[in-house]
Amino acid sequence: MARSDDDTWGITESVGATALGVAAARAAETEREEPLIRDPFARVFLDAAGEGIWNWFAAPELPEEIAEAEPDLPVRMQSMLNYMASRTAFFDRVFIDAANAGVRQAVILAAGLDSRAWRLPWPDGMTVYELDQPKVLKFKSSTLKEHGDEPAAELVNVAVDLRQDWPKTLQEAGFDSSTPSVWSAEGLIPFLPAAAQDLLFERVHALSAAGSRIAVEAPGPGFGDRETYARQREQMQRVRELAAAMGQQRDIPDVQDLWYFEERTDVGEWLRDHGWEVWVVAADKLMTAYGRPPAEVEDSAPPSLFVFAQR
Repeated sequence: MARSDDDTWGITESVGATALGVAAARAAETEREEPLIRDPFARVFLDAAGEGIWNWFAAPELPEEIAEAEPDLPVRMQSMLNYMASRTAFFDRVFIDAANAGVRQAVILAAGLDSRAWRLPWPDGMTVYELDQPKVLKFKSSTLKEHGDEPAAELVNVAVDLRQDWPKTLQEAGFDSSTPSVWSAEGLIPFLPAAAQDLLFERVHALSAAGSRIAVEAPGPGFGDRETYARQREQMQRVRELAAAMGQQRDIPDVQDLWYFEERTDVGEWLRDHGWEVWVVAADKLMTAYGRPPAEVEDSAPPSLFVFAQR
């Protein structure tokens, strides 16, 4: 599915479907014997969405036909699950530390099926603002409500496209730019054009009082490497064809089709130049620190950088 300036999506299509893939990864990690993170709501979302390729990430084993045809795929998938678990743990820690330090506003940009408003141990007085497409937020809130779950903090859904004037909508929803806040940009940056990325951080900076914090999953060296994505695209196409032969009715596009491969500003440098104190760690080192190192196969983890900054 080609991207356009004002494209929209539901939970089982385009960018929305990637949120189901991430939920499947969190469900798989939660169900391990010694999970790094716990997300009891991830499986709820998968059950509500129904069958799809995303469910393979949450299954104990790949279908036999797929595993036989692509013998390295299970190793790659497990490494990606380890990446997602480490990523989740990183952002969880940023939010928990900020709340423990007295920050009482959290803003989750492109919230997707993030369930932190429900599952983290928020203190009294905490408000969590979730920004995403209207259909995505509606699916999440209605699914958890039907399941009988209530947020652990005051939750404010802000249905808005991050390419539009979201600061105005956020402030109208009650966000107070005069007090510290904690922000997350997880699984977001590659889905934005380079100009929109710059504008996003300009807006976050303008809304962030002293003492605010932000965590970002940012593209690192190697992002956009044509040979890497050509290999991944070819494998995904083979898997897609096998899935169709097995009767899979739903599909997701190659994630690369949804990304903008453009020259980008370095996120850590941008924040540092604007007066933030910045820490950066590469994905492989973060995974190793969490006891989930990448597999020793080619392309086993995204070339991402995890950025934390405090103003």
